[in-house]
Amino acid sequence: MASVLVPVAYLIIVFGSLLIFSYYYRKRAASRLPEPYFPSHPERNTYVTLLQKTDPPTPEVILKSALVRRAVADVQRVLRIREDKPALQNLLQKGSIGDDLWNSLLSAEKEMEAEIVEVMAEANSFVEGWGPVIFQTANEMISNEKMRATFEQTAEKRTELEIRYGRKAQNVPTIAPVTVTMAPSNAPQPPIPHVPSDNQATTGANAISPGTDSEGEGSPETLLKTVRS
Repeated sequence: MASVLVPVAYLIIVFGSLLIFSYYYRKRAASRLPEPYFPSHPERNTYVTLLQKTDPPTPEVILKSALVRRAVADVQRVLRIREDKPALQNLLQKGSIGDDLWNSLLSAEKEMEAEIVEVMAEANSFVEGWGPVIFQTANEMISNEKMRATFEQTAEKRTELEIRYGRKAQNVPTIAPVTVTMAPSNAPQPPIPHVPSDNQATTGANAISPGTDSEGEGSPETLLKTVRS
């Protein structure tokens, strides 16, 4: 009988110790704050510093520019969260990463929700109705910066390809000049195209603008929906 009780007591002691260690370890891990997903927010700190400056006060133009740069940084962070979240969720399910990194991402999502609302409120304090538009402007600025970076890298890429293949790239052919001849006064005149009025032109330009879609990409509603998804 004693030979049976010894292994049973040993198993009870081992599993009991493991359960106690797991309980305290999980409790300690839950109480520990996760490291921030984004270490700092320089654009927000710059805007707050300029806003609190009173002697002399910061000009409104500089404050608006700093707020736009802050909105650009927020859009970039939202895009990064949207790209990283599926990959981190997949790694978490496989056990490749711990809960700390995942909790840090969730905290960053909540922080970005509050950040978007705060930026909208700051924008409306300058100009009523600017809040829903500032993130669309920031999204367009990001697109323009990407296009400019692509164009700036074209010359470097061209030089690299010329060195790699040992031949000079052909120049783009120039367009031949067009010669315009005056028709006789008695010749039949072509029909005059219809030119829309200012109101019609303005309406058409507002109806469809290049670089934007019907879903309002870059709007605060879209950003909040992206963060919460």
